[in-house]
Amino acid sequence: MANVTDATNADAAEGAEGTRATAVVAHPAHARDAILGVAPRMTYAPESAEACAGVMAECARERLRVGFIGGGTELSLGYPPEGLDAVIRTGAMRRVLEYAPADMVIAVEAGVTLAELQAVTRAERQMLALDAPFPERATLGGLVATGAFGPRRARYGAVRDVIIGVTLVRADGVVARGGGKVVKNVAGFDLPKVACGALGTLGLVATATFRLHPLPDATATALFAGLPPDAIVALVGRMRQAQLEPSSVVAIAEGAAGSFDLGVRFEGFDQGVAHQMKRVAELDAAHPLSDDDAASFWTRHDRARDGALRIKLAALPSQLPAVAARVAPLMDALHGGTFAWYATLGLGFVGGTVADPEAAAAAMQRAREALTAEGGSLVVIDAPSAVRAHVDPWGPKPGSFPVMAELKQRFDPERRLNPGRFLGGL
Repeated sequence: MANVTDATNADAAEGAEGTRATAVVAHPAHARDAILGVAPRMTYAPESAEACAGVMAECARERLRVGFIGGGTELSLGYPPEGLDAVIRTGAMRRVLEYAPADMVIAVEAGVTLAELQAVTRAERQMLALDAPFPERATLGGLVATGAFGPRRARYGAVRDVIIGVTLVRADGVVARGGGKVVKNVAGFDLPKVACGALGTLGLVATATFRLHPLPDATATALFAGLPPDAIVALVGRMRQAQLEPSSVVAIAEGAAGSFDLGVRFEGFDQGVAHQMKRVAELDAAHPLSDDDAASFWTRHDRARDGALRIKLAALPSQLPAVAARVAPLMDALHGGTFAWYATLGLGFVGGTVADPEAAAAAMQRAREALTAEGGSLVVIDAPSAVRAHVDPWGPKPGSFPVMAELKQRFDPERRLNPGRFLGGL
């Protein structure tokens, strides 16, 4: 496969700490190296974890503030960095280090894209059960750093549920490994889980090891059209009682519509999928979709995770009626707004083009206040500057913030890695 090479050499997979680091030349930064408008002075493109360690050690000696860029699909997430001297790009780290189909385990460098990994495993009728947006551009290192997931999280979980090992290059250039294929661990930490969603504030994700799943023999989607929010909550309850096992359950509303189309996807063996589709149709007026119509439905879902404005919502699954009411004013302020709700998980996404920045910002603030009062959240993934100027991207600090701050202190005491980008200014 183009730009992705196999490495069976154990040294390539492990790269023991203390190995002489490969020299990496710094280049003057370009406009594309800026993070949320903050431009660095230089950029690096290491080709291995060892080379990353050398770069990070050099930056530590010079006390440089460092940012990381993979595919750039969620580079807008978080605050602008407080300062930026150098950017490390992971796009040159494109090797599949180890793939053991019999063990259903794969280890890759951070710059391998999700689409590239899936192409490798598909040849063995396997898959990484992760369906994050923009697979052609999204790198595995970036997906770990942002804690990525897609609608199949309903069955398989997020990236933190499929990762089993990680190589993290610390701020001082020391290589730390945890989980599967352990060479050196960090005592007291589940390093793969710590790395997930940390937004590069604890270290650079250089390699990651994942457990795989069998590629399903069959996939089918049932559609429940034009449901009000309370009917979706009731239907999901009946699906649980019937012990159905969908891989995705997503409700979609477009524009200011008060009703949703609910797509329920089943994956697995042919007979099992057919049986599940029959049982779900008995619960309500479900319409089985053709392959083309199913693809169109899931493309509608993708629009909720794209656009000039993108936000993520969290609440209890049973709170969809209240969430829909709070999202409605925001949808009124958008062109082509799409709201997708992961109905069994209590997670939602809104995407679209901002028609009225002032109204959009006000609607987001009101929705956040109501959600957080009930234990939920609203995170801004991307927004035009006219909206971003009035809305904090993260919202209030969670109760776990002191633990997060302690982790930052231990891993990056000088606050040089993506400084200030994460929640609470970490």
